[in-house]
Amino acid sequence: MSESSASTSVALPRRKNDGTQATKPPVWPITNSVTNDPTPLSSKCDRTSRADGVCCKELKQEERTLIDPDVVRDVIIGLSDGLTVPFALTAGLSSLGTSRLVVLGGVAELIAGAISMGIGGFLASQAERDHFRFLKKQTSARVSVSCAGEMEREVEEILGPLGVDEKACRVVAESLRKAGGPEATAAETLRLRWSNDIGLTAFLLKFGEGMEEVPTKRLYISAFTIGMGYLIGGLIPLFPYFFIGHAQTALMYSCILTGIVLLIFGAVKAQVTGASGGAGGIVWGAVTTLLVGGVAAGAAFGIVRALEGGAD
Repeated sequence: MSESSASTSVALPRRKNDGTQATKPPVWPITNSVTNDPTPLSSKCDRTSRADGVCCKELKQEERTLIDPDVVRDVIIGLSDGLTVPFALTAGLSSLGTSRLVVLGGVAELIAGAISMGIGGFLASQAERDHFRFLKKQTSARVSVSCAGEMEREVEEILGPLGVDEKACRVVAESLRKAGGPEATAAETLRLRWSNDIGLTAFLLKFGEGMEEVPTKRLYISAFTIGMGYLIGGLIPLFPYFFIGHAQTALMYSCILTGIVLLIFGAVKAQVTGASGGAGGIVWGAVTTLLVGGVAAGAAFGIVRALEGGAD
């Protein structure tokens, strides 16, 4: 047998029915490769070993793209506070009989509350970022003076409960130590996606402490999201008072409008966060949000009325 016939054959690119070459090349299984170079994990395909001949990547189900959970959290905080606090205030002021006074007091509280909530979101994100940077500096100093055995033990404490054996933990600890140490080459550093967050320090922070760097833009996004959420949420219970002169009548419409918005907000929240689980999950999310918001608004309204009664 000649040398050319002994070599592994490679399939030619597929052609369309009209004889032209297909624009998308076929996927060739890596198991037929004749090179001795190791294949990257992201490029491996073993479709020839499957009975149906289908690549595993083609079996992925439809994936949903969810909104950033931090943004969702800020929206929920802002809207829930905006629907509760201004409603209780306007409900208490409605006993005075005129909607004009309710609107003036409600708008003043709405602006002050939105600014306060935005500042609170900014300061909370800033405190989280500062805490992470302090912990990162502290962990980096500890890693630099710790022996290899101590680092292997800490890696094993994180990966061991997940089913990784001690031998693999030692290999992981050694690989992380080399990646984050001075002996790491420039090519190895550039090959990694997050070149600034590699090595044992990043591993211990992310998987041991469950913390990641908070981007600076996150501070402003959080402040804007919470503040605007409070402003929009607070306008909803206040909206009927702009058009109805009698405060008690406007209060009735405010209760109905706030309840409807709480139902819609709960349904949208269940869908956006991926916790819906179908129509039943959406209905459950809407009802629970209405119940929680209703109880909170009712408690605040009761306290305001009790204070009014005591003042009389």
